[in-house]
Amino acid sequence: MMRDDLHTISAGGISATIKAVGAELCSLKTADGLELLWQAGPAWPRHAPWLFPIVGRLKDDHLRHRGQTYPMTQHGFARDLRFTWLERSADACVLRLADDETTRAHYPFAFDLTLSYRITSHALDMVVAIANPGAEMLPASFGAHPAFNWPLLPGQPKESYRLIFAEPEPAPIRRLTGGLLRERPEPSPIDGDVLLLNDRLFDDDAVILDQPASRSLRLVGTKGPALELAWDNFCQLGIWSKPGGAPFLCIEPWRGFASPLDYDAEFAAKPGVMHVAPGTSETLRCRIATETFD
Repeated sequence: MMRDDLHTISAGGISATIKAVGAELCSLKTADGLELLWQAGPAWPRHAPWLFPIVGRLKDDHLRHRGQTYPMTQHGFARDLRFTWLERSADACVLRLADDETTRAHYPFAFDLTLSYRITSHALDMVVAIANPGAEMLPASFGAHPAFNWPLLPGQPKESYRLIFAEPEPAPIRRLTGGLLRERPEPSPIDGDVLLLNDRLFDDDAVILDQPASRSLRLVGTKGPALELAWDNFCQLGIWSKPGGAPFLCIEPWRGFASPLDYDAEFAAKPGVMHVAPGTSETLRCRIATETFD
C-alpha cells in the first residue's frame, strides 16, 4: 500500500506499515496476519515513536545552550513532525527530517535525520543516520520506543512471558522520579540473562539498563510468536509498560537518557549525549525478527 501518509512494506512472510508523521512504525504483522505491535489504544496513544533530539526529560523541560534556554518536552519533537518520503518500494522505504525554523525554536542546531526500513527474511531492519550539516558540534540523543502487544498471542497470560538477554545482565538498573534519573542505582530484577515479566515490575516506571552487556534480547512466551530485538550503536536500554498494567511492552534501545535529577547545565555536556562533528554522521541500527513456537 502506498499513500502519502502511510506506506506498507512486505517480504519474507511479514509486513510493516510506516507513517509519515514521526516516521513511526505503526504495524508489524506475521505471515498469518497476527499483529505484533501495540495499536495505540487508550492506555497509550502511540505505536513505536522515535525519540529525538532527546531521550526522556530535561530538567524543567528546557534545553540550555550558550546561556539561552529552549523549550523541549519529553522525548523531543521528531515523533510529532511529518517526515519526507525519500524512497518507497515493495520491501523498503526511507524518510527524512531536517532542521527548519520550527525545530530551531526548540533545538538551535542544524541536523539531517534519515530513517530507513527494509524487510528481509522474517525481520525488519531499521537504520538511523544522524548527520550534522552545520558548522558546530551537534549534541543529540536518539531512542527507539517500540511497543509490542503483551501478550503477543491473545489469550495467553502476561506472566508467561519473559525477556531472554544475549548476555547475563548483573549490573544495577536505574529508575526515574518525575521523568528524571535518580542518583542511586538499584538492584537488577534480571536473574542471569532472564527477566520474568509481570505488571508489578513497572509500578516504579521504566526499568533502565544504563550499561547493558547485551546487544539483543528475545521476548518469549510459552507458545505462539516470539520476537528478537537486536541493536547496534545504542548504549542504553529501557523496558517499560504503563504503571498499573497495560497490554503492551516497550523495549527501547537508547543512545542517551533522561537528565539526572540535579542536572541543569549545558545540554551538550549532559551525561549520555552523543556528539556529531560538523560534516559527519552517526549511524544506529535496530532489527526486529519474528519466530513462532507451537
